[in-house]
Amino acid sequence: MPPPQTAPIVACTVSRDVQNFDLLIEDMETALGEAWGDLGFAEALAFFGQPEAEALEFIALAMDHEDEQDLVLMSEIITQAKARKIKVILIAEDMTPASLHTLLRKGADEFIPYPLPEKELERAIERIRTPEEPAKPEASAPSLKAGTSKEGAVIVVHGLAGGTGATTLATNLAWELAILEKKGKKPPSVCLLDLDLQFGSVSTFLDLPRREAVYEMLSDTESMDDETFGQSLLTFNDKLHVLTAPSDMLPLDLISVEDIARVIDMARSHFDYVVVDMPSTLVQWTETVLHAAHVYFATIELDMRSAQNTLRFKRALQSEELPAEKLRYVLNRAPKFTDLSGKGRVKRMAESLEVAIELSLPDGGKQITQGADHGLPLASSAPKNPLRREIAKLAASIHETKSDEAKAA
Repeated sequence: MPPPQTAPIVACTVSRDVQNFDLLIEDMETALGEAWGDLGFAEALAFFGQPEAEALEFIALAMDHEDEQDLVLMSEIITQAKARKIKVILIAEDMTPASLHTLLRKGADEFIPYPLPEKELERAIERIRTPEEPAKPEASAPSLKAGTSKEGAVIVVHGLAGGTGATTLATNLAWELAILEKKGKKPPSVCLLDLDLQFGSVSTFLDLPRREAVYEMLSDTESMDDETFGQSLLTFNDKLHVLTAPSDMLPLDLISVEDIARVIDMARSHFDYVVVDMPSTLVQWTETVLHAAHVYFATIELDMRSAQNTLRFKRALQSEELPAEKLRYVLNRAPKFTDLSGKGRVKRMAESLEVAIELSLPDGGKQITQGADHGLPLASSAPKNPLRREIAKLAASIHETKSDEAKAA
């Protein structure tokens, strides 16, 4: 419990042991003098219920990697603080991006890495003490102009094994297309459809909420019009339109072949590009998407599971006489240029499967996971990442090809 003070306690550090954060102690004393105290994690929850806590403006929740096992407790501290209108400043050292993302989503107001940058705590305190502007109403769904017919190109991404980077490719390719710039021309309009109804994570990758409007639209596509479809979409940074996966985990056969055809046709009529993130499972409407696709990227890795799944996937398409020639195999986490042994393995894999691996994507490292955890495309979170550069080249190539075809027509 904080010791009695003549002046009210306006802030508290909350930590396992504040002595592990000596720079924080110094900065708190500089900013607040003696008007602050220190609490342990469990003590903080008890203190919030005391009358003395009514004067608290904020807590500085200080953590390091050892505290990640107590993430539930720290989340509860943030929740209880916010319920009492107490601001929360996160002070973190060697915490994983996933843990930080969890705590920030619980409602923490500020985040400062430890060791503290000079005067950064004072700036954070100043920001949380600044009166908040009135909350703006939630952005309305994008309005789509009725009667348009763009006949957009459909680009599909299908992961042939878990963790092969399908959603990373789909999300970042859509964003790279949406920000393409040419002198005197607007960037193309792009719609990203997350059709993995059970485990779709495009909303996580772009930090967008999942909404009931998606389920409502998909469950009654017969009566879907431009307005209904527009209301089911969200916009990311005013440039990319996104149909997220529904808020609840739904059966993949909830939607029929006709439903998918209507959704893709509607998206094509309003956008220059429609990027589709598919479930890894084959469903009855996979054939519909394959026929609609202008290019169908199948992501794999240099391992046995990808090889076996590719073989099964090819056989399934051939047995149904589906257009397997649309497939473009994408090798994720490809060997580096100097890895001659790895390049030899890639060649042998392609020959044994009788496929052409047309696109090799480098391993982007931890920045890929960090960007996804923070809900940002690579162009924003890691613009110089080698994976981002390759996806940007792919987007430019796709757009150039489409422009050439339009001129030829």
